[in-house]
Amino acid sequence: MPRLADTPLSVLDLAPIREGGSAADSFRESVALAQLTERLGYTRYWLAEHHSIEGIASAATAVLIGHVAGATQRIRVGSGGIMLPNHPPLVIAEQFGTLETLYPGRIDLGLGRAPGSDGATMAAMRRDPYAGVEDFPQRLEELQGFLGDEQPGQRVRAVPGQGTKVPIWLLGSSGYSAQLAARLGLPFAFAAQFAPGYLFEALRLYRDNFRPSAVLERPHAMVGLPVIAAENDAIAEYLATTARQKFLGMIRGQRTCAKPPVEHLEMSPMEERQLQQFLGAAIVGGPETVREGLAAILEQTGADELMLNTDVFSLEDRLKSYEIIAEVWRA
Repeated sequence: MPRLADTPLSVLDLAPIREGGSAADSFRESVALAQLTERLGYTRYWLAEHHSIEGIASAATAVLIGHVAGATQRIRVGSGGIMLPNHPPLVIAEQFGTLETLYPGRIDLGLGRAPGSDGATMAAMRRDPYAGVEDFPQRLEELQGFLGDEQPGQRVRAVPGQGTKVPIWLLGSSGYSAQLAARLGLPFAFAAQFAPGYLFEALRLYRDNFRPSAVLERPHAMVGLPVIAAENDAIAEYLATTARQKFLGMIRGQRTCAKPPVEHLEMSPMEERQLQQFLGAAIVGGPETVREGLAAILEQTGADELMLNTDVFSLEDRLKSYEIIAEVWRA
């Protein structure tokens, strides 16, 4: 089984907007977090595509990736993920080909097939509600063609993009992307930061069905996790109420900006069960609790990488969380 000290750790940033804050604040804080985690030795810094959600500022994901990459030197910056059915493959290839040209060897392209929005927003994006259900593999193949070497007789090219071979990851919270990544020999990232229920089955499907490719000789699985580290368990549990309020709001049909932590959350037994479905993989606590939790996840999953999302209210607490995790990791 992999050891924590030998396992690459990375950052998932949802570019949260705080209550009383702004998107501009979010962008400044993303840069501050990326610069800190680069110094601490984290491997990747990924941003996720969402649309028309009051508390998330990463809608123009490729633009924000470029902003973060331009403010850092070494850390890989990418998408976790771009929702492929929302965009023509040529446009994605041009955007990420541009990013790879500007920041060579530092760009990742993680792809998902969810809309990242509600039905009304999907309609505003002119997105076919069935897009990605049946045609996701064809869209992916088209995208790979635009990022790969130019083929004889190829009429449409991504400029820039063609030949950049930006690394593609498939992201998912079910078995679909796991099996597709296995069939194509691509790396796979599971979104246990919000949907842990299918984690072990998805990893099994990925590994059991993996076919070596020009990209990978053996399966490479990353697990996304919600992790909140603080000086002790009590402080971490208090800080975690910000994320719990966010998911409670989703359960209640209320998407809002990030709220300050509270001493106590009122919820029904059904809401508590639903919250557990979202955050069942969360690791919340002081340094020893976090160390034990990360080690347990590695033992249970055999993950090749871990991608951590710390969802707390203040930038100071967010930076501190990643610092504590890095200290635990190095030890």
